[in-house]
Amino acid sequence: MDRIPGEKVRREAWWKRMSRRMDRASLQFSEQVHDIVLLRRDLDDEFYDDLLELLIGADAGTGTAETLITNLRERVRSERLTTSEEALNALKEEMAVLLESRDRRLRADNRPAVILLVGVNGSGKTTTAGKLAWRLREQGVTVLLAGADTYRAAAIDQLRVWANRAETDVVTHQHGADPGAVVYDAVQALQARRLDVLIVDTAGRLHTKSNLMAELQKIRRVVERMIPEAPQEVLLVLEAPTGMNAIAQARAFHEAMGLTGVVLTKLDGTSRGGTLLAIEAELGVPVKLVGMGEDIDDLNVFDPRAYLDALFAGVLDVPVAPGAPAPRP
Repeated sequence: MDRIPGEKVRREAWWKRMSRRMDRASLQFSEQVHDIVLLRRDLDDEFYDDLLELLIGADAGTGTAETLITNLRERVRSERLTTSEEALNALKEEMAVLLESRDRRLRADNRPAVILLVGVNGSGKTTTAGKLAWRLREQGVTVLLAGADTYRAAAIDQLRVWANRAETDVVTHQHGADPGAVVYDAVQALQARRLDVLIVDTAGRLHTKSNLMAELQKIRRVVERMIPEAPQEVLLVLEAPTGMNAIAQARAFHEAMGLTGVVLTKLDGTSRGGTLLAIEAELGVPVKLVGMGEDIDDLNVFDPRAYLDALFAGVLDVPVAPGAPAPRP
């Protein structure tokens, strides 16, 4: 989606706050780097083994960690790096290459567009729906919310609260209603009112239950029948503190729904900064949005360079790829 005036300034201010809020992950990572890596003078096999162990311990995932270390070894050799500080800067750049290779734009340009939010209960779907609605409205987009989590009366009430905060209309049915019927009515309203984007909040019972996936697939079919090119986005909402346990959830939803992106919430509540790397590597699906805090503006596009600057804060002062273009929201 195209930027709007003032968006760059607002995003930069948000990521400065993010840097402060990631203190927990940054502190643990920097302490481990200092104890394991920076105290070593030689870039020998033990150095790389310790660095690999550090990355795996940060929930980066074994496969991703091994790839990063392999690429780091090659960079150290080709660039003739000699110090641990230089090697760490090179590692940061390798992580940036990995993250910046993905398209993180929100695909909502073809109107009317439908965004499905999926995920287990407690991951922050309803909150994300409200924050995303507000964010899109700030960009001049007309938005409608749909409460397809009819299994929890509290979810319907919560969505109405967020819709009010975002100054957005919402389509809901009574508790226990057919979620497919809610989505059908919402898509009809989207088309009749000539609105731009529909955001659907879905149920999130345990991902191990096949009936949840069947219900989500039914919702998708309803959308596809009414708007053949929709849904343009199927976003999985995950809590960052879940760590590697999130991978099992993600696989199940991806197999059932064909995810297009991930929304990572509570990024400020985790001490393991590598979770994001593992999720993307395992699924091949980009993290498009990240959230931290409870304010309505505490949701933003994921900026890899700012994320790495925050993660390595206290260890390195050299920014990644200073001339590289920022990702589009």
